[in-house]
Amino acid sequence: MNYRSSVDIYTEWDIVAARQLGRNEAKAVGFGTVDQARITTAISELARNIYLYAGKGKIEIERLSSNGVHGIAIIAQDEGPGIADVKKVMEDGYSTSGGLGAGMPGVKRLMDEFYLDTEPGKGTSIRVVKWLR
Repeated sequence: MNYRSSVDIYTEWDIVAARQLGRNEAKAVGFGTVDQARITTAISELARNIYLYAGKGKIEIERLSSNGVHGIAIIAQDEGPGIADVKKVMEDGYSTSGGLGAGMPGVKRLMDEFYLDTEPGKGTSIRVVKWLR
C-alpha cells in the first residue's frame, strides 16, 4: 500500500509547505540528509513552476515500495497553459523567468526517474521518482 499526501499550490507559502511535506516524507521513507535536500530542491522547482506559469496546481507526494525497495514519487500537476516547447525547457541554461535555468534539467538530474506529460492549453503533469539506495 502506497501512502500519498498533497499540497495545493496557490501562493509562495504553499511552495514552502510542499517542501516541508516532501522533507518529512523523505525522512519517513529513510532518505539521508543529502537525498532529502535533493528531493526538496526538486519539489521547490516543480512547485515554483506551477506558481509562476500555471497560477495554481498540486504537488502530490507518494511513498513507494516495490520488491523490497523503497522510494518517493513527486507528482506536479496543473491545468495551466502547458509547455509549448518541451525540448527547449529541457535544455540546460534555458529560463523564461530570469532564474538560473537549472529548472527541469536540474530536477531530472536530482531524481532517478523523470516523466513529463504536457498539452498546450490543457496543463502539465510531471512525475519524478527517487529510490532509496
